[in-house]
Amino acid sequence: MATGVFWGGNWPAVRFILRDLPPFTLRAIGFTAGALMLLGWARWRGLSLRVAAREWPWLAVTGLFTILGFNLGTAFAQLRMPTSQAAIIAFTMPCWALLLGWGLLGERVRPRQWLGLATGQLGLAVLLGPAALAARSEDLIGPVFVLGAALSWALGTVLIKRRGQWESPTVVITGWQFALCAVPMVVLMLWRESPPSPIAWHGATWLALGYHLVFSICLAQMLWFRNVNRLTLGEATISTLIIPVIGVGSASLLLGEPLTLQVMMSLLLILGAIAIVMLGRRPPP
Repeated sequence: MATGVFWGGNWPAVRFILRDLPPFTLRAIGFTAGALMLLGWARWRGLSLRVAAREWPWLAVTGLFTILGFNLGTAFAQLRMPTSQAAIIAFTMPCWALLLGWGLLGERVRPRQWLGLATGQLGLAVLLGPAALAARSEDLIGPVFVLGAALSWALGTVLIKRRGQWESPTVVITGWQFALCAVPMVVLMLWRESPPSPIAWHGATWLALGYHLVFSICLAQMLWFRNVNRLTLGEATISTLIIPVIGVGSASLLLGEPLTLQVMMSLLLILGAIAIVMLGRRPPP
């Protein structure tokens, strides 16, 4: 539940930050701060920062998909579409995780879960609407970015599950994932962007950045890794049900985005899809 609340509130927070900071700069700051805070906390607690050589490939690949792919995709998406709509599309993730789990983990997809997948696709169709078929390619960039982010998160989650039990503590694994993902973001920030001086940032940007770093980057990401590692795929991903609800509600309250009938219908369909997919899962024998 805490993960869902933290990530739900992060959607408008990121939108506020993007008013002052470009995407690569935002992610460079977030990933670097996340690595320093988590690894520093681990060191302060007396934990070893060493990771076994056999775990590094899994650490790098799962971090690439769950952290870099998802966060970068959602940042660029929010620059091209309303935050509430981006949040709804992003949290089709459990449906994609189900399909990937079927292919990579050999998990059986039952008729009830196929119904959930179909319901989720209907929710996307309602959200994008008939206008998407006639839209210009540049108008679809935002939805494509966020859909790619959802697929990236789903694949990373399934790979974490496929790895099985990790030897290093969760805080250490997550800290090193942020450190690895920070490197390309810093390079791209220096190469492609010229962010404004922190003196010029709005007060809302500072507050949103503080929330983003503490609750989304550190606490929620670490809790997510721990939950996926300890729980079944269904048990872990069911916590995402609350995220689009909080994301849409907070975007409406803080950003003034309208809660249209189209958005509400799409949200209900996708929430229903996740519930059908996850609540209908049978525990492993």
